[in-house]
Amino acid sequence: MSKLVLANEGVFPITKDQNGQPLKDCPATGMSFSGTIQGEGKLAGVPSLFVRLASCNLRCMWALPNGSLCRCDTPYASFEAEQDLQLDTDVVFNLVKNNIGDLTHVVLTGGEPMLQHKAISVLAKRLKEELKLHLSIETNGTIFADDIARYIDLFSISPKLSNSDPNPEKLARYGLKTSGPLNYHPQKRKNIEVLQKYVDYCNANGKEMQLKFVVGQKTDYREIKDEFLTPLHDLSPTDIMLMPLGATKDELAVTSKMVLEMAIQNGWRYAPRLHIDLFGPGAGV
Repeated sequence: MSKLVLANEGVFPITKDQNGQPLKDCPATGMSFSGTIQGEGKLAGVPSLFVRLASCNLRCMWALPNGSLCRCDTPYASFEAEQDLQLDTDVVFNLVKNNIGDLTHVVLTGGEPMLQHKAISVLAKRLKEELKLHLSIETNGTIFADDIARYIDLFSISPKLSNSDPNPEKLARYGLKTSGPLNYHPQKRKNIEVLQKYVDYCNANGKEMQLKFVVGQKTDYREIKDEFLTPLHDLSPTDIMLMPLGATKDELAVTSKMVLEMAIQNGWRYAPRLHIDLFGPGAGV
């Protein structure tokens, strides 16, 4: 039996347990039914269920233009992934099955879900073959695996820019010491070879993809062009998206207009964060 390690909200938002029995508490959305919307990227606004996997191989710490800092918007799935659930893939499948209703989209997210690609492929195979669902996977683009890729309809890839590096100043402000992923984040966050595998796989197999860059500085477009887009080939410009840095409405207010202007000036797509506008920064929405 394959096991998945999920972040504390696991499958969300849901109203029924794995046996189809009603849960006592309402979802974090405040609504009385299962499901939410995809808040980002090409499918923004599409009703969906999410499966959030725990653990990440990166440790993003961003700086906003005003000098304030913004960590990963799901630290409980990366920095603090000891708060997790270990569930059999059968249990996760049943949670989705009993809560999917009329929805047709499931998003596999994290953390970094590709760290668990073997177990996720078992789940994804059943979701595709038995429930006929559309599957998206949200990944940082540092790992590619064929076993899960065959079941994915949309690869939402978010390569991390140098602004995400946990440098000594950022670590000091958060009261953290360099160790493990905090040390190797700068070397691991960019893998052009893996990104090209995603591009080639999607082109060869008729899959959808998006390169969704989190942008927090006025000069980020140079890094996107020089260090990511120039080395890649056969990538469609319509697959390049810029998303403003920020996990709260106040943080997004600092970056959104800047990122909008950058997207328009470079002919890229602007990616809003609808879930934050609708629900705020809470988990499970």
